[in-house]
Amino acid sequence: MKVLKFGGTSVGTAESLRNVEKIILGNTEPIVVVVSALGGLTDKLLATAAKAASGDESYKADVESIRQRHYDIVEAVVKDPERKRDCLEKITPLLDELERTYMGVNLLQYLNTPISDKIVSFGERISSIIVAAMIPTSTHLDSLEIFKTENRFGKNIVVNALTLANIREAAHPEAGKPIIAGGFISKDLNSAAITNLGRGGSDFTAALFAAALDADVLEIWTDVDGFLTSDPRIIPEARLIPEMSFVESLELCTFGAKVVYPPTIYPVFQKNIPIKILNTHNPEAPGTMIKDFDNKLLKNCSHVRGLSALKDVHLIQIKTGDEAVNNTVSSRIFNALALNGINVFLTVKLDEHDGFTIALRKDECEAALALIRKEFAPEISAGKISAVDCIEGLTMIALVGENILGHGEISHRIIHTLQREEIPTLAVSEGASRTTVTITVPEAHTNRSLQLIHSLFYS
Repeated sequence: MKVLKFGGTSVGTAESLRNVEKIILGNTEPIVVVVSALGGLTDKLLATAAKAASGDESYKADVESIRQRHYDIVEAVVKDPERKRDCLEKITPLLDELERTYMGVNLLQYLNTPISDKIVSFGERISSIIVAAMIPTSTHLDSLEIFKTENRFGKNIVVNALTLANIREAAHPEAGKPIIAGGFISKDLNSAAITNLGRGGSDFTAALFAAALDADVLEIWTDVDGFLTSDPRIIPEARLIPEMSFVESLELCTFGAKVVYPPTIYPVFQKNIPIKILNTHNPEAPGTMIKDFDNKLLKNCSHVRGLSALKDVHLIQIKTGDEAVNNTVSSRIFNALALNGINVFLTVKLDEHDGFTIALRKDECEAALALIRKEFAPEISAGKISAVDCIEGLTMIALVGENILGHGEISHRIIHTLQREEIPTLAVSEGASRTTVTITVPEAHTNRSLQLIHSLFYS
């Protein structure tokens, strides 16, 4: 049994949907298919909502174009007249509801997160109905009735046990009878309001299906041939990675690779279900297999599997100059931030008596600074902490590979390479594991740094 997930670029046009149809019908075993909204539609839905809220009447033309795009797709890909009629009868009320929602936003000139979540949900709700209509033997599942979330720290977190139980109760795939469901969408457990699993959440939806149903493999069908050694837009000579470990894929995606939504990996990793990355537009390509590496294979791994870059990173430096304070800084920082749902990418100890540097996303930096200054207010007042500063506009470049530190002085080689071209390195971390080394550089030097580091290990 397999779970297949098709992203927006895979379901964005009639041509790409025909490829999806061939891939689905080419499977002889039981499958569940999870689909995203039509390519680019989520951004369009949000942009149209912003127009409506601002009083811009041109939103009406956008609503009409959204409606017509779906009708055109149905006309092009649903061949059976009865299924086409049934499909239109299902999606038209949804499109009408979407239009009424926009009208309300425009009338009140008001838009909040719950309304936005409802608006973007129409993408997957409609696309999944269309794909189900396209496949004659398929059945459609409403993900809104299966995936339940709770709000924690302003984020929608899946109620895992309940959602997995709902999947097992609702989904009973059979050979030749694909089950089609929308990704990304969910409902709040307490209020029943429509929520979502975040951008990239369709991958997570598919992973939960795979975990609940003990799938043999989770296939992520996208618009690239698999994981590459780096971003081919920056490094044209980047190579396909035929296989990698769960940890390697998680690290690469956490630090900027957009092949897989990072939370996707956890549910299948726990059950040792491999993930295969495949290209909908080039289905013959071998793709990348992500799986568990046994101890024997891990011992033989000591090379860089791939590079990724995470932009919009800020560094917060806490300078102590007091050994007694320095010994407790790290735990106190992590506790204060974790209690408020703020994620830290890395921590770097400057030296034995000088303090710490932490890295986090731009949008969380202001809140983190306030929390740190509050936590250490007595020490700051007493002069035991000399400064809490923020450095903006940075990129973290991650080098990932199982047992990567088997290379030896890897960070020194990178720093030396960058220094030759006068690229400053603001922080270096070899992490708690042996899987990832990160180098933080000014964002303006991102591309050249990637090129130099990639050449260092792949030339």
